[in-house]
Amino acid sequence: MKITPQCVVALTWTLKDTLGDVLDELDKPVEFLLGGNDLLASIEEALQGHETGDTLELHLEPESAFGDYDENRVFLEARRLFPAELEEGMTFDGAALPPGTIGQLPKDQIYTVTDIYPEHVVLDGNHPLAGIAIRLRAKVESVREASEQEVGQGTL
Repeated sequence: MKITPQCVVALTWTLKDTLGDVLDELDKPVEFLLGGNDLLASIEEALQGHETGDTLELHLEPESAFGDYDENRVFLEARRLFPAELEEGMTFDGAALPPGTIGQLPKDQIYTVTDIYPEHVVLDGNHPLAGIAIRLRAKVESVREASEQEVGQGTL
């Protein structure tokens, strides 16, 4: 079966930056719904027409991957608002930020703690891979039609 919109594809992949450093690796097949919210549009487009056993090599610039880095998505918040066990790399859902944070933070983002100072915490609302060109080597492990329930959910 060839890959078309509204099908489920199982992929393995290696995701690298342009220097060759591995950013993510799926060595066991993971299923994704095409035409849903599971994959980047640029990856879905490249998969169209392929079938089980095919391998794709993609080079994606930031605008086709996780977007450009936007310094307007970086916020400084009072350290006292966050838990004592706060660590760099922790993430917060924008809708569940501690009470008292600045009201200008969009609630529909995930924020990563990038720096912790005695009086302040730096929250970054950019995707961790924003601003990075990526290289993806993906292998199509299987393809099947999506069920009505899967299509209705828009994700697996």
